[in-house]
Parts: sequence; C-alpha cells; structure tokens
Amino acid sequence: MTLQTPGHDEAHGGGLGSRLNWLRAAVLGANDGIVSTAGLVVGVAGATDSRSALLTAGLAGLLAGSMSMAAGEYVSVSTQRDSERAALALEKRELATEPQAELAELTELLEGKGLRRELAREVAQELTAHDALRAHAEVELGIDPDELTNPWHAAGASFLAFTAGALLPLLAIVLPGADQRLWITVAAVLAALALCGWSSARLGTAPAAPAVLRNVAGGALAMAVTYAAGALLGAAGA
Repeated sequence: MTLQTPGHDEAHGGGLGSRLNWLRAAVLGANDGIVSTAGLVVGVAGATDSRSALLTAGLAGLLAGSMSMAAGEYVSVSTQRDSERAALALEKRELATEPQAELAELTELLEGKGLRRELAREVAQELTAHDALRAHAEVELGIDPDELTNPWHAAGASFLAFTAGALLPLLAIVLPGADQRLWITVAAVLAALALCGWSSARLGTAPAAPAVLRNVAGGALAMAVTYAAGALLGAAGA
C-alpha cells in the first residue's frame, strides 16, 4: 500500500508503473508488427519479384494487423474496465450497508501485510475516515479509482505501435531494387527485433542477451518459413 500526502507525487509511485506498462505494451506491439509484416512480405517475395504485389500484401497486412490489434485491445481493456467498475460499485454498497464488517476486513488485510493488530486497526480507521472506498479499492482490490484503464487509449496505442513496427519491413521490401530487397529487409528486421528485445528486457529489468536472442531467432525462423512457403508456391504456380 502506498500512502501519499496531498500534492506529493513520488517518482516510484503508481504513475510510473502505469507508464512503464504502457511503454512495454508499445514495444511488444511494435515487435508484433515487425514480425507479422516481415513474415508476410518475405513470403510474398519468395513467390514473386513484383513490387506492386509486395506493396499490396504489405499494406494489407499492416492495416489488418493494426486494426485487429486495436479491436482486440479495446475489447480486452473494456472488459477489464467493466470488471473494475463492478468491483468498485460492490465495494461501495458493502461500505454503505456493512461498515463495521468492512472495517474489520480492511484491518485483517493490513495485518496480513505485516502490521501489528493494534496498528492495523488504527491505520484502517484513519484510512476509512479519509476515503473508505479508495482504501478498500487499493488495499483489497488493487485498483486506483482515479486511474481506471481506458480502452480507447489502449486501442490507439496498440494501433500506432503495430503500425510503426510494420512500416519497417514494408518500406525495406519495396524501396530497394529486386536484387537487394530481401537481404536489406532481413537485416533491418533482425536489427529492429534485437532493439525490441533489448528494450523489453530493460523495461522488465531482465538480462538483455536472452531476450535479444529469443526475439531475433523467432523473427528469423518466421521469415525463413514464410519465404520457403512462398518459394514453393511460386514454383508450383510457374
């Protein structure tokens, strides 16, 4: 539980955690855009050298993927927000109808966090007197009533992150000449995946090398499989 005085915003408070979660989601969304679009355009490149076909496939993959990510994130976060609101409404009703039982519950929760029984009771009484709903929301439910998840923000962030990631392989495959486009795309994609792996590891305070290797290996495998499939289909249709 974090107690703050009015107007005091610690750098390590809930706001920082929320921003890190959004940044991590943006990195993962960009990573998804890179891998899925790279797999698509490299697969098409295995079947044809047509720049227009590569552009069409890449744009279709970018739009379909970004819209799918945005819609999925909107639905998911809307469900989460509805659940948070329902939990807060139930807690508000219980505080109105059973205040003593809720006070005892809050005391037990604080005691479970390591406070002595007497101190837990005193803290619970002070928190209840200050803002009972907020106290129960934060301690019991793990919810900040002022920072409920926003589905529109989540959808927009996912759309932009996926689009930004997808643009890299799309531009890399259509701008160079036919002789260089495949290797330029592979190199650009692997470099971008290494950066995404490093960024996600840093945000999660995890070792960077394993994350980078997993990311690069996964992207390389995806492109190899789709290129082989495209080459086989191109040869069969020739």
